[in-house]
Amino acid sequence: RGKTKPGTINRELAALSHLFTKAVEWGWLDHKPAVLKRLKESSGRITYLTVDQIERLLKAAQEDQNIQIYPFILIGLETSMRRSEILGIRREHIDLQRRAIYIPKAKAGAREQPITAHLADFLTEYVKSLQPGTPWLFPSAAAKDGHTVCVDKPFRRVVANAGLDPPQVVRHTLRHTAITHLVQAGVDLPTVKRISGHKNLSMVERYSHQNGAHIESAMDKLASRYRGQNG
Repeated sequence: RGKTKPGTINRELAALSHLFTKAVEWGWLDHKPAVLKRLKESSGRITYLTVDQIERLLKAAQEDQNIQIYPFILIGLETSMRRSEILGIRREHIDLQRRAIYIPKAKAGAREQPITAHLADFLTEYVKSLQPGTPWLFPSAAAKDGHTVCVDKPFRRVVANAGLDPPQVVRHTLRHTAITHLVQAGVDLPTVKRISGHKNLSMVERYSHQNGAHIESAMDKLASRYRGQNG
């Protein structure tokens, strides 16, 4: 079983602390029963790929011997879906007309995942190439559930062939990349949250890098507004 990250524990502690505060406010408790100390977290810097690195990664994936690694990476980059969500996609849950994928067992509960027009076009052709009758987008006859559950080996190979660093660029980097580029493109955080499937906005805010180009753009807009009003 994997070790729970400090950030995850801190979010749960924050929720518990809030409940203590409300209990005192509502008169259920005379005082907070405990002072909850947060765990030390890392700096929180999120690794993401530049547009050039994305192109190199996709090219390496197209050239790889594993036919599932390119669609896996493309879906990750163009939706921000998690690994298990991608590999567990059923063909019946893909709605190409509405450009959406239904995820029945997402981390924050069942949801609909919006997809790009480019990905919808790709999936149209990719689904046609699948063996008739298979319910999965990533079928695997050898797997217990009938679909692929691990792409670690081909993913590391593709990352290396793209000239990137496998220890730094991991499967979750695809999700980080999609969300970061949404934020830096100026998409409002509630909309990013809707696309990424995060439970709350505070988790999305981690992607608002202080040195991002979107921050400079925001400040330019502020300056332009002042000049326009003063002119």
